[in-house]
Amino acid sequence: MAKKRTDLPLANHIKRLTFPVSEANHSWLPMLLDAFYIADQGVAAAIHREETKGKKLACSMGCASCCITHRSIPVYPIELVGISWYATEVMPNPLREKLAKKLLSYQPGDPCAFLVETICSIHPMRPLACRHFNVFSTPCAEGEDAFYTRRKDVMVPMQDYMDEAFFHMLPFYGITKAGDRRKIIKKRLQHDAAKELQSLKWAELVRTMTVHDQTKK
Repeated sequence: MAKKRTDLPLANHIKRLTFPVSEANHSWLPMLLDAFYIADQGVAAAIHREETKGKKLACSMGCASCCITHRSIPVYPIELVGISWYATEVMPNPLREKLAKKLLSYQPGDPCAFLVETICSIHPMRPLACRHFNVFSTPCAEGEDAFYTRRKDVMVPMQDYMDEAFFHMLPFYGITKAGDRRKIIKKRLQHDAAKELQSLKWAELVRTMTVHDQTKK
Protein backbone atom coordinates (compact mmCIF):
# COMPACT_ATOMS: atom_id res chain seq x y z
CA MET A 1 0.00 0.00 0.00
CA ALA A 2 1.09 3.59 -0.54
CA LYS A 3 3.28 5.21 2.08
CA LYS A 4 3.14 8.70 3.58
CA ARG A 5 1.21 10.37 0.79
CA THR A 6 1.53 13.72 2.56
CA ASP A 7 5.28 13.58 1.90
CA LEU A 8 4.73 13.67 -1.85
CA PRO A 9 5.71 16.72 -3.86
CA LEU A 10 2.47 18.45 -4.90
CA ALA A 11 0.49 16.34 -2.41
CA ASN A 12 -0.98 19.42 -0.79
CA HIS A 13 -2.37 20.49 -4.15
CA ILE A 14 -4.41 17.31 -4.56
CA LYS A 15 -7.83 17.78 -3.05
CA ARG A 16 -10.38 15.07 -2.36
CA LEU A 17 -13.68 15.56 -4.12
CA THR A 18 -16.47 16.07 -1.61
CA PHE A 19 -20.24 15.84 -1.96
CA PRO A 20 -21.32 15.88 1.72
CA VAL A 21 -25.06 15.37 1.26
CA SER A 22 -24.69 12.64 -1.35
CA GLU A 23 -21.92 10.93 0.63
CA ALA A 24 -24.28 10.74 3.59
CA ASN A 25 -26.97 9.19 1.40
CA HIS A 26 -24.83 6.80 -0.66
CA SER A 27 -22.52 4.49 1.28
CA TRP A 28 -20.53 3.64 -1.85
CA LEU A 29 -19.66 7.24 -2.70
CA PRO A 30 -17.05 7.88 0.04
CA MET A 31 -15.30 4.65 -1.01
CA LEU A 32 -15.09 5.83 -4.61
CA LEU A 33 -14.01 9.37 -3.75
CA ASP A 34 -11.33 8.05 -1.38
CA ALA A 35 -10.06 5.77 -4.15
CA PHE A 36 -9.94 8.63 -6.65
CA TYR A 37 -8.13 10.83 -4.11
CA ILE A 38 -5.44 8.20 -3.60
CA ALA A 39 -5.14 7.56 -7.33
CA ASP A 40 -4.79 11.29 -8.06
CA GLN A 41 -1.98 11.54 -5.52
CA GLY A 42 -0.29 8.60 -7.19
CA VAL A 43 -0.60 10.30 -10.56
CA ALA A 44 0.95 13.47 -9.14
CA ALA A 45 3.82 11.41 -7.73
CA ALA A 46 4.36 9.59 -11.03
CA ILE A 47 4.38 12.83 -12.99
CA HIS A 48 6.88 14.33 -10.55
CA ARG A 49 9.04 11.22 -10.90
CA GLU A 50 9.19 11.66 -14.68
CA GLU A 51 9.73 15.41 -14.49
CA THR A 52 12.79 14.87 -12.30
CA LYS A 53 14.14 12.81 -15.20
CA GLY A 54 13.70 15.77 -17.54
CA LYS A 55 10.44 14.68 -19.15
CA LYS A 56 7.66 17.19 -19.78
CA LEU A 57 3.98 16.35 -19.47
CA ALA A 58 2.34 16.73 -22.87
CA CYS A 59 -1.28 16.41 -21.71
CA SER A 60 -3.09 19.70 -21.23
CA MET A 61 -6.59 21.04 -20.73
CA GLY A 62 -8.64 20.77 -23.91
CA CYS A 63 -6.82 17.75 -25.32
CA ALA A 64 -9.20 14.84 -25.94
CA SER A 65 -6.97 12.60 -28.04
CA CYS A 66 -7.12 9.56 -25.77
CA CYS A 67 -10.91 9.92 -25.41
CA ILE A 68 -11.18 9.60 -29.18
CA THR A 69 -8.54 7.01 -30.01
CA HIS A 70 -8.88 4.55 -27.12
CA ARG A 71 -11.21 1.71 -27.94
CA SER A 72 -10.88 -0.26 -24.71
CA ILE A 73 -11.29 1.78 -21.52
CA PRO A 74 -11.73 -0.48 -18.47
CA VAL A 75 -14.36 0.64 -15.99
CA TYR A 76 -15.31 -1.03 -12.72
CA PRO A 77 -18.85 -1.51 -11.33
CA ILE A 78 -18.44 1.08 -8.58
CA GLU A 79 -17.17 3.55 -11.18
CA LEU A 80 -20.23 2.86 -13.34
CA VAL A 81 -22.47 3.63 -10.36
CA GLY A 82 -20.50 6.84 -9.81
CA ILE A 83 -20.81 7.89 -13.44
CA SER A 84 -24.56 7.23 -13.44
CA TRP A 85 -25.01 9.18 -10.20
CA TYR A 86 -22.95 12.13 -11.42
CA ALA A 87 -24.71 12.36 -14.78
CA THR A 88 -28.13 11.97 -13.17
CA GLU A 89 -27.88 14.12 -10.06
CA VAL A 90 -24.90 16.46 -10.33
CA MET A 91 -24.10 17.40 -13.92
CA PRO A 92 -25.43 20.87 -14.80
CA ASN A 93 -27.31 21.93 -17.91
CA PRO A 94 -26.83 22.50 -20.78
CA LEU A 95 -24.00 19.94 -20.63
CA ARG A 96 -26.37 17.33 -19.18
CA GLU A 97 -28.84 17.79 -22.05
CA LYS A 98 -26.07 17.49 -24.62
CA LEU A 99 -24.78 14.33 -22.96
CA ALA A 100 -28.24 12.73 -22.92
CA LYS A 101 -28.60 13.40 -26.63
CA LYS A 102 -25.24 11.80 -27.34
CA LEU A 103 -25.91 8.77 -25.16
CA LEU A 104 -29.11 8.03 -27.07
CA SER A 105 -27.21 7.80 -30.34
CA TYR A 106 -24.14 6.06 -28.93
CA GLN A 107 -23.05 2.80 -30.53
CA PRO A 108 -20.62 0.31 -28.95
CA GLY A 109 -17.16 0.92 -30.37
CA ASP A 110 -17.61 4.67 -30.77
CA PRO A 111 -15.18 7.02 -29.02
CA CYS A 112 -15.96 7.66 -25.36
CA ALA A 113 -19.67 8.26 -24.87
CA PHE A 114 -18.95 10.99 -22.32
CA LEU A 115 -16.84 13.17 -24.60
CA VAL A 116 -19.10 16.12 -25.39
CA GLU A 117 -17.73 18.75 -27.76
CA THR A 118 -14.12 17.83 -26.86
CA ILE A 119 -14.93 18.05 -23.12
CA CYS A 120 -15.03 15.14 -20.67
CA SER A 121 -18.51 15.64 -19.26
CA ILE A 122 -17.77 13.40 -16.25
CA HIS A 123 -14.24 14.65 -15.59
CA PRO A 124 -14.51 14.65 -11.76
CA MET A 125 -15.79 11.05 -11.88
CA ARG A 126 -13.69 9.77 -14.77
CA PRO A 127 -12.50 6.17 -14.28
CA LEU A 128 -9.13 5.20 -12.86
CA ALA A 129 -7.96 4.19 -16.34
CA CYS A 130 -8.51 7.75 -17.57
CA ARG A 131 -6.92 9.31 -14.50
CA HIS A 132 -3.78 7.22 -14.97
CA PHE A 133 -3.27 7.80 -18.69
CA ASN A 134 -0.76 10.60 -19.18
CA VAL A 135 1.68 11.21 -22.03
CA PHE A 136 5.04 12.96 -21.94
CA SER A 137 7.30 14.70 -24.47
CA THR A 138 4.91 15.73 -27.26
CA PRO A 139 1.12 15.85 -27.55
CA CYS A 140 -0.51 12.97 -29.39
CA ALA A 141 -0.92 13.46 -33.12
CA GLU A 142 -4.41 13.30 -34.56
CA GLY A 143 -5.60 9.69 -34.37
CA GLU A 144 -2.54 8.55 -32.41
CA ASP A 145 -2.79 6.19 -29.46
CA ALA A 146 0.55 6.75 -27.74
CA PHE A 147 0.19 3.49 -25.81
CA TYR A 148 0.92 1.67 -29.05
CA THR A 149 3.02 4.19 -30.97
CA ARG A 150 5.44 5.33 -28.22
CA ARG A 151 4.81 3.55 -24.98
CA LYS A 152 8.02 4.96 -23.51
CA ASP A 153 6.26 8.33 -23.34
CA VAL A 154 3.21 6.94 -21.53
CA MET A 155 3.22 7.31 -17.77
CA VAL A 156 3.67 4.12 -15.78
CA PRO A 157 1.33 4.36 -12.77
CA MET A 158 2.75 3.82 -9.30
CA GLN A 159 1.54 0.37 -8.31
CA ASP A 160 1.27 0.97 -4.56
CA TYR A 161 -1.14 3.84 -5.09
CA MET A 162 -3.19 1.85 -7.55
CA ASP A 163 -3.38 -1.01 -5.08
CA GLU A 164 -4.49 1.28 -2.28
CA ALA A 165 -7.16 2.83 -4.49
CA PHE A 166 -8.60 -0.62 -5.21
CA PHE A 167 -8.29 -1.47 -1.51
CA HIS A 168 -10.77 1.34 -0.79
CA MET A 169 -13.12 0.26 -3.56
CA LEU A 170 -13.46 -3.41 -2.67
CA PRO A 171 -15.97 -3.00 0.21
CA PHE A 172 -18.47 -2.01 -2.50
CA TYR A 173 -18.50 -5.68 -3.47
CA GLY A 174 -18.99 -6.85 0.11
CA ILE A 175 -15.30 -7.56 0.70
CA THR A 176 -14.77 -5.70 3.95
CA LYS A 177 -11.98 -7.57 5.74
CA ALA A 178 -8.59 -5.99 5.14
CA GLY A 179 -6.86 -9.35 4.77
CA ASP A 180 -9.32 -10.51 2.11
CA ARG A 181 -8.91 -7.30 0.19
CA ARG A 182 -5.13 -7.58 0.21
CA LYS A 183 -5.32 -11.15 -1.10
CA ILE A 184 -7.58 -10.10 -3.97
CA ILE A 185 -5.32 -7.20 -4.89
CA LYS A 186 -2.19 -9.34 -4.70
CA LYS A 187 -3.73 -11.78 -7.19
CA ARG A 188 -5.15 -8.90 -9.31
CA LEU A 189 -8.59 -10.48 -9.09
CA GLN A 190 -10.28 -7.07 -8.90
CA HIS A 191 -9.72 -6.70 -12.64
CA ASP A 192 -12.08 -9.59 -13.35
CA ALA A 193 -14.98 -7.23 -12.61
CA ALA A 194 -13.92 -4.63 -15.20
CA LYS A 195 -16.02 -3.93 -18.27
CA GLU A 196 -15.18 -1.97 -21.41
CA LEU A 197 -16.74 1.47 -21.30
CA GLN A 198 -17.18 1.56 -25.07
CA SER A 199 -18.99 -1.79 -25.16
CA LEU A 200 -21.85 -0.69 -22.91
CA LYS A 201 -25.24 0.53 -24.05
CA TRP A 202 -25.68 3.96 -22.53
CA ALA A 203 -29.27 4.70 -23.55
CA GLU A 204 -30.38 3.13 -20.25
CA LEU A 205 -28.59 5.91 -18.40
CA VAL A 206 -30.72 8.46 -20.23
CA ARG A 207 -33.84 6.69 -18.95
CA THR A 208 -32.44 6.90 -15.42
CA MET A 209 -31.81 10.62 -15.89
CA THR A 210 -35.33 11.11 -17.21
CA VAL A 211 -36.94 9.28 -14.29
CA HIS A 212 -34.91 11.38 -11.87
CA ASP A 213 -36.11 14.57 -13.53
CA GLN A 214 -39.71 13.44 -13.36
CA THR A 215 -39.50 12.66 -9.66
CA LYS A 216 -38.19 16.17 -8.99
CA LYS A 217 -41.23 17.84 -10.58
